[in-house]
Amino acid sequence: MIGRLIDGRYQVRSRIARGGMATVYLATDLRLERRVAIKIMHGHLSDDSKFKERFIQEARSAARLAHPNVVNVFDQGQDSDMAYLVMEYLPGITLRDLLQEHGRLTTDQTLDILEAVLAGLSAAHKAGIVHRDLKPENVLLADDGRIKIGDFGLARAASANTATGAALLGTIAYLSPELVTRGVADTRSDIYAVGIMTYEMLTGEQPFKGEQPMQIAYQHANDSVPTPSAKNPRVPVELDELVLWSTAREPDERPRDARAMLDEVTATRSTLQLPSAAASTTATQRTMLMPTVAAAKGRTGETQVLTPTRRHPEPSYTESVDELARRSQKRRGRGWWLFGLVLILAGLAGGTGWYFGAGPGAQTTVPSDIKGASLASARAELTNAGFQVSQTVGHHTDPTVPKGAVQGSVPAMGSAIAKGGSIQLVRSDGPAQLALPHVNGSPEATARAGVTKAGFLVADQSIKQFDTTVPIGEVIDDLDASGRSLANRAVYSEGRTITLVVSVGPLPSVKGLSLADAENKLTAVNLTGKPGNAVYDDTIPKGDVVQIDPQNDASGTARTVREGETVRLIMSRGPQLFDVPNVIGMNWVDAKRLLQNAHFTLNYNHLADFAPGTVTVQSITPSGANGPLPKGTVLKVKFNGF
Repeated sequence: MIGRLIDGRYQVRSRIARGGMATVYLATDLRLERRVAIKIMHGHLSDDSKFKERFIQEARSAARLAHPNVVNVFDQGQDSDMAYLVMEYLPGITLRDLLQEHGRLTTDQTLDILEAVLAGLSAAHKAGIVHRDLKPENVLLADDGRIKIGDFGLARAASANTATGAALLGTIAYLSPELVTRGVADTRSDIYAVGIMTYEMLTGEQPFKGEQPMQIAYQHANDSVPTPSAKNPRVPVELDELVLWSTAREPDERPRDARAMLDEVTATRSTLQLPSAAASTTATQRTMLMPTVAAAKGRTGETQVLTPTRRHPEPSYTESVDELARRSQKRRGRGWWLFGLVLILAGLAGGTGWYFGAGPGAQTTVPSDIKGASLASARAELTNAGFQVSQTVGHHTDPTVPKGAVQGSVPAMGSAIAKGGSIQLVRSDGPAQLALPHVNGSPEATARAGVTKAGFLVADQSIKQFDTTVPIGEVIDDLDASGRSLANRAVYSEGRTITLVVSVGPLPSVKGLSLADAENKLTAVNLTGKPGNAVYDDTIPKGDVVQIDPQNDASGTARTVREGETVRLIMSRGPQLFDVPNVIGMNWVDAKRLLQNAHFTLNYNHLADFAPGTVTVQSITPSGANGPLPKGTVLKVKFNGF
């Protein structure tokens, strides 16, 4: 796919990630001259209408959302046999990558991520969409600090009972109890998944573990999620309560949607007196006017300004208005020298910012999108960005970068260097050519292990082929990406996919069966039978099947039959019938020749053969008047004088 132009618009540059349903590539939108992420469905799923429907559903669901915390979808379409989805490209990592690197997160970090996820999810819930597959892998952390949720491949319209179908969809570690037990989901199911992610961010591990998926599903359905502080004593009680609220086993006991939980997260941050990820000045505070304690005892009442906090109220202070005025006047006296100090610090900060931002100490990042580009275009991009590009150095093999394109750089892509610094490009030699393992005649499991060990990918689905000589389960052949046999090749490109052709034994026998029975027998082995040519057959009744046509075409080429294909059936016309020639009164020599040429067997007095000139046919039994007779019918012949 690297270097391919999709739909005449998107130039594929490199591979970003691969999943069970699709592969995501970095591409350039040639029309708008911007980098995009293009998600392309796996080829073996293109013919599956359910997968294609789910793929298109992802585009429609995400396209309905316009929110800073949701990955934007730009385009969706079909190019040849490929279904694709064009999305916003976010250089960075996923929440899963962050957890694997750091283990657990701090309370402040957890709340930052939680607020962004809930903000995006709130937009989805408001638009009537349930995500149904929230997990750390679907939370993207961009290099510029943006946090977004993506992968709406399992999204559905939100309702009281959004059914998931016969099978559980989503990741088992984040499935809500109602999804496990009843197979239904609504906005509160997404809240449950957010609660599990919150537990994982605070503790560094998931609350439920098991060797089998069903063990984890059982715990979700029957056990309550423990408090994070049981694993990490530093977790405040407010976050314990938030996790328990969002992961309650009964949906009615959880927040009704992401907006409700986001409000609680904001309040929790205020309670813990942590700075907001957005801007603390935007937090809404409720001001209450109450009489002083002295007024309650009968003295002159003075207005008090109190700002109540949630859960842990601060002590109330009974200060008069005059006292507050005196304090304000004292603060104004100190304000002038503080103002001067602020000006000095601002000047220092500005000078430091200039030095490191635009001055001699400024640094910039080597762009990563030059990987996979041609040397000429990479040079042009780096030059336009203000870098000095020196000669190309080194040659490196790369399974994803075409030969002659940019494989890397010195300094490395993504590293920070002085602004206007020098960069050397590393050219790719393309994928390395590796020796092919011999797999023909091996069991499929052994062949798969051998292909992987040799440095190649092996297709998830092997091709099942009928064969009379190769035992069931053994490999008949191995194919390259275009379907050509690799049997006569010694080497193949590193990282390329090899498809195995595996024997399923001989074709089933359908001789003598009716057409319906033959079709059913073929359907049982994943074949489709269709009636083909008809032939005469002395033993099989007319309309029944003689055999599977062994030829592929009129040239007589032997047919290779694989599962999922259609085979032609040779049908019987029954025995062939021939008319009995009228030879009564004919000379025996001529009569005998006519009868034998008409495919009949003769029963007669052989003395007639010794008098050919004088013998004529007197009668034949059975007579030709009875109509056409099958080939080989015995005719009894009588002659005059014998």
